[in-house]
Amino acid sequence: MSSLELSRTSIRSYAFEVVRHEIDRRLIPLLESVKGDEDIFIDLQDVFRRFSFDIICRFSFGLDPKCLELSLPISKFAASFDLASKLSAERAMTVSPLVWKIRRLLNIGNEKKLRQSIDTINKLAQEVINQRRKFGYSDQKDLLSRFMASVSDETFLRDIVVSFLLAGRDTVASVLTSFFWLIANHPVAEAAILVEADQVIGQNKEITSYEQMKELHYLHAAVYESMRLYPPIQFDSKFCLNDDVLPDGTTVKKGTRVTYHPYAMGRIEELWGTDCLQFKPERWLRDGIFFQENPFKFPVFQAGIRVCLGKEMALMELKIVALSLLKRFRMELAPPHTTSPRFSPGLTATFHGGLQVLVRAQRGPATMKNCGSAVK
Repeated sequence: MSSLELSRTSIRSYAFEVVRHEIDRRLIPLLESVKGDEDIFIDLQDVFRRFSFDIICRFSFGLDPKCLELSLPISKFAASFDLASKLSAERAMTVSPLVWKIRRLLNIGNEKKLRQSIDTINKLAQEVINQRRKFGYSDQKDLLSRFMASVSDETFLRDIVVSFLLAGRDTVASVLTSFFWLIANHPVAEAAILVEADQVIGQNKEITSYEQMKELHYLHAAVYESMRLYPPIQFDSKFCLNDDVLPDGTTVKKGTRVTYHPYAMGRIEELWGTDCLQFKPERWLRDGIFFQENPFKFPVFQAGIRVCLGKEMALMELKIVALSLLKRFRMELAPPHTTSPRFSPGLTATFHGGLQVLVRAQRGPATMKNCGSAVK
């Protein structure tokens, strides 16, 4: 059902409308309010987490938590998600799984906190469903309303709410954070993105349609290159349903857990060449046109029949945000500048300490002189 709905032109148009509204009415005004102030460092990671939470709630459930309004406390829903994600990831850091399993059995320590967070999430998810049912869903555009028209199982609907939040919130915020960290360290790539935007949509103009974005090949390449180096899900696992044999002859027994590591795979010289540690969007271009690598080589969106259902939606959101901000602002990283970010425990990649930046006004129109050979 998700695959069918997310492929519809109407739902993509609705998503574009939601993202554009959140950018124009909240994200840009927020950054404008601190632009040029030497005394105000803003945590861009926190801003993106709030922004993406608002987007996924409006798009998926038709509700607006207003997390991006920094004068308001972050919602209890979002706070519980953050804590549950952190505590779940910390299980993997224990000496033995027996440690957290015993704590869970006794309901003590972090396992008690995790259970409380999950209870809060489930209750709030149920409240989302109740509110949607109370105010009607038959004429609504959001995904939950479309599901409710044909699904009556309350637990199933609740799990849909939780799944969409997990899939659509932290991953987008993670990619945006690493993308802007990389762009701040690579001004030539930033200039190339802006030159391309001027060529495709015109100077001082905004993207007005989903179709327009398909012509922004260098921006698309820069987003993919960012995810190659800093994927939002750094490692993932699958369990083998039946006995199987991998292409190299390795036997995998039923029930075996198979883990792959996109973060490490993006840094393997055999796959990406001697410049694998460099941020180089050009590696994704063939004669200026974006070239899609084999998804099994680049499994950020997974591959095969399990490919991410929200891939196109996520890319649309990432590119609109990136371009809207780059055309107006230049992000200056707070000292000390590091050669690579440190990450905190979590189900998605999160910069330890956030991404502190000074927000500057963007310089004048980008020119080919600024870009070298980045774009033709």
